[in-house]
Amino acid sequence: MSTQTEMSSELSKLTPVLEGIGLVKTYGRVVALDGADFALYPGEVLAVIGDNGAGKSSMIKALSGAEVPDRGTVKLDGQEVTFTRPGDAKAAGIETVYQTLAVSPALDIATNMFLGREERKAGVLGSVFRMLDGSGMRRKAKEQMSSLGIGTLQNMGQSVETLSGGQRQAVSVARAAAFGHKVIILDEPTAALGVRESAQVLQLIKNLRDKGMPVILISHNMPQVFEVADRIHVQRLGKRGAVITPQTVTITDVVAIMTGALQVPVEEQTLGPVRVPAKTAGPIKTGLEEAAG
Repeated sequence: MSTQTEMSSELSKLTPVLEGIGLVKTYGRVVALDGADFALYPGEVLAVIGDNGAGKSSMIKALSGAEVPDRGTVKLDGQEVTFTRPGDAKAAGIETVYQTLAVSPALDIATNMFLGREERKAGVLGSVFRMLDGSGMRRKAKEQMSSLGIGTLQNMGQSVETLSGGQRQAVSVARAAAFGHKVIILDEPTAALGVRESAQVLQLIKNLRDKGMPVILISHNMPQVFEVADRIHVQRLGKRGAVITPQTVTITDVVAIMTGALQVPVEEQTLGPVRVPAKTAGPIKTGLEEAAG
């Protein structure tokens, strides 16, 4: 059997890790989502693009628990789920890195990594005196940074306010990768970064994909989308306008699809997977999980 045939066979067996079917969301008379469909497959980088008001943010919020769709179905690994708050999606393994980063500048890197998921010391010190395991969290934060190829951050006790924009973004992405064992959503991760820092973040996205982690990338930067995306989901007027690949279209074509100047027939779209996923390494184990294991 040829390699191409084997790959096609593997791809045909894949089912979406995260899927939205017929999602509808309205705000008064404003229709943000009008029967939108969405599918993210294991181990791929799926870019989500669209003009302002196309419904990108509303769709991502519906998939990550920040908003509850009025109608439609959300599936995780083929099973229907209902997220009523972001905590539900996080518990299911979906982590979102918003454009605002949501880091605490006055705290160090390790504390930001485990913010809201702090680990306590073993034994009486943790259970009775509720002492945090600072050294353990710094060690695990360092391991996570190393596993993602983030070499610019060596001291996990360094204050985040002393970091560059790209390094802060790396901390946010590493935190998402540490606890998001299903999906990572990145909202405009390079919007406020320079060329060099943007390149570092894009490499980080590639590293996540190479580890088998599916990534949703929301971006307006077409060259960056074409550099890292396996498939491109074009959102238009609250619906899925088209799903294409960087190999089958040009940037000019994508802009035309976004504006409605170009229509792509369904049979010519890339609705299925195009990449065989690598084996994922999984999330960081917390102290409680290690004790249970």
